[in-house]
Amino acid sequence: MVDRFFQLLLMVSSALFSWLGMMVVHEFGHVLHLWLTGGRVQYVLLHPLALSYTQPATNPHPLIVAAGGVIWGCLLPLALYLAMRRWAARLAFLGAFFAGFCFVANGAYLLAGALTAVGDGGELVSCGAPRWLLILAGLFIVDGGLDLWSGLGHDFGRAEAAGRVDRLAALVATIALVVLVTLELWLSPL
Repeated sequence: MVDRFFQLLLMVSSALFSWLGMMVVHEFGHVLHLWLTGGRVQYVLLHPLALSYTQPATNPHPLIVAAGGVIWGCLLPLALYLAMRRWAARLAFLGAFFAGFCFVANGAYLLAGALTAVGDGGELVSCGAPRWLLILAGLFIVDGGLDLWSGLGHDFGRAEAAGRVDRLAALVATIALVVLVTLELWLSPL
């Protein structure tokens, strides 16, 4: 018998955490690339009720900074997933879901920007990156995210004859979401 409450808790918490966490690692990539290229951050907007944004004070290398969001927005979640496979195997599917979400979101964002000249993709195009390369990279990144998601239905109680949901995973996902929302509200009030 499916434990619907824990299944719903796991799915909703995982999805919301992944959305907010994706924005954190994406903006971290912009900030890191700003610092590495001698730029300065004016502010970073991270709030659960807003789209994240990094406003540079100075940005001597906009192409490198624009690329940082997608690069680190994928590499950090992938590293987390690989670490969880090694040291928290029971919960590694949560890392796979988060990494897959980050790949799909960042890849789609890159694609949309390359096609519409908005956001980071638009910034990359205006800095001289070829549109075709951004489209190819976006498709490749989205495909990687779909691969990470492949087969996770069972872990979320969605596969045929699965029915059981790991209650610890549901609680971990919920606690992680609460901590992330609390930090965002505390650090970046609107």
